Amino acid sequence: MIYKKSFFLHSILMLCFFSAASQNIDKIINATEVERIERILSADDMEGRKPFTPGIDKAADFIAAEFAKSKLQFFNNSNSYFQEIKMVKAKILEMNGSLDSEALTSSNAVVNTSSADLHIQSMQGYETVIVKKEDNFNQVIFPLTQSDKNLLVLIDSAHANNFKRLQRLADRNKFASPATQVFILTANSGPASLQLHAKAEISEQNLKNVIGVIPGRSRKDEYVVFGGHYDHLGIGKPDANGDSIYNGANDDAAGTTAVMMLAKYFSSLKNNERTIIFVAFTAEESGGYGSRYFSKQLNPDKVMAMFNIEMIGTESKWGTNSAYITGYEKSDMGKILQANLGGSKFKFEPDPYPLQNLFFRSDNATLAALGVPAHTISTSKMEQPPNNEPNYHKQSDEIETLDMNNMAEIIKAIAISSKTIVSGKDTPTRVEKQN
Repeated sequence: MIYKKSFFLHSILMLCFFSAASQNIDKIINATEVERIERILSADDMEGRKPFTPGIDKAADFIAAEFAKSKLQFFNNSNSYFQEIKMVKAKILEMNGSLDSEALTSSNAVVNTSSADLHIQSMQGYETVIVKKEDNFNQVIFPLTQSDKNLLVLIDSAHANNFKRLQRLADRNKFASPATQVFILTANSGPASLQLHAKAEISEQNLKNVIGVIPGRSRKDEYVVFGGHYDHLGIGKPDANGDSIYNGANDDAAGTTAVMMLAKYFSSLKNNERTIIFVAFTAEESGGYGSRYFSKQLNPDKVMAMFNIEMIGTESKWGTNSAYITGYEKSDMGKILQANLGGSKFKFEPDPYPLQNLFFRSDNATLAALGVPAHTISTSKMEQPPNNEPNYHKQSDEIETLDMNNMAEIIKAIAISSKTIVSGKDTPTRVEKQN
C-alpha cells in the first residue's frame, strides 16, 4: 500500500512538473513563433538558400539577427556570429600522366587540388590508399576528398560506375588546403611510379556557419551542440506548376527554426551548467562542408552531446508527438532523452530506416566519427515511394505542407528532454570512433 501511495505521489509530481514547464515553455516555443521563423526562412526571396548566392547570405543575416535578440555570445574569438570558411574550386583544364606504364587521362583519373599548375614526379610525399572491390565506395571515398593529406587513391576497376560519380564531382569545392588527392581507377594496386601534370582554373569562394553560444556556469569547457543546416538547393528548372524555387521549408528550414527557438528558450532560463553552442550549418546539401569545418574547431572530447535537427516539419510514421533518433543504438543518449520525457505524451523512437544509413548522412556525422554522441532527430519518412516524403528535394517543399503545431511540440520535447544533459546531470555514452 505504501508503494502504491509513493508511486501515485511520484506520478502527481511528474505531472505537476510538466504542467509548470509547459506553461513556461509555451510562451517561447509555440506554433505562432514557429510559423514566423519558418515563413521567413522558406520565403521565395531567400531563393532556395543555395551556397554562394545572395539568398543564403540573406538567410544567414536573419539567423544572426535572431541570435542577437536571444543575446547569445560569439563563438571562440569571433567578432560576429559568422564562422567564415574559405573554399577553393579547381576546374581541371588539362591532365596527362602515367601510373607505371598505364596512361592517365580524365577518363581514369580525378585530381582534387588547389594548385593551378600541378606537377607530380613520383609517389614520394603521397600516402597510398587502396579501395578494394568489396569496399563501400561512398563511405571510403568521399571523406578522402576533404583530407588534409596528399593522397594517391587506387580504386579497383569494379567501382567503374561509382567512379563516374566522382568524375562528375571533380571540380567541386574543397577546403582551402595545399594538399592534393589523386584518384585513379586501376587494377594496379602496387605501382612503383607516378607522374602527373594537371592545369586548373582556380577560384576562391566563402561560406559561413552561423553560431551563437550560451556559456556554462560551472562546466564551461564541456559543450552541448544544437545544430541544423540552413542551406538548400536554390533555383532550378520550373516544375509542372512553373515553380523554380526549392524553398526547403522542411529541409532544413524546419531544423534551423528549431535551433533558433531552442537558443531563445535556453537563453531565457540562464541556468545551463554546460556551455551550449547553437549552429546553423552551411552547405550540407553539397557535401556537409559547414559541419565538417565546425567539427575541426572543437576538441571532440569536450563535446558531451550533439543534437542535429533535420526535417521535423511533417508527421513521423507514428503520427504526431513522435520523432526518431538516428544511431539510437550507438549511445544511450536516446534513452536519456526519453527518460526525461516520462509523464509526457511525446515519444522518441529508434531510427526505423537503417538501410538508408541516415546516421552518416547529415551534419552529425563528423562529430559522431570522432566519438561524440551526435545524433539526428527527425520525423522525415525515408522509405521508398509512395511511403516517403512527397516533397523531399522538390520545389513543393513549402511551408503550407508543414504542421506548425506538431513542430512546436517536437521542439519543446527536445528542450525538455535535453535538460539533464545541459545541466551536467547526465552524460551520454560515447559513440565508437571511426578509423
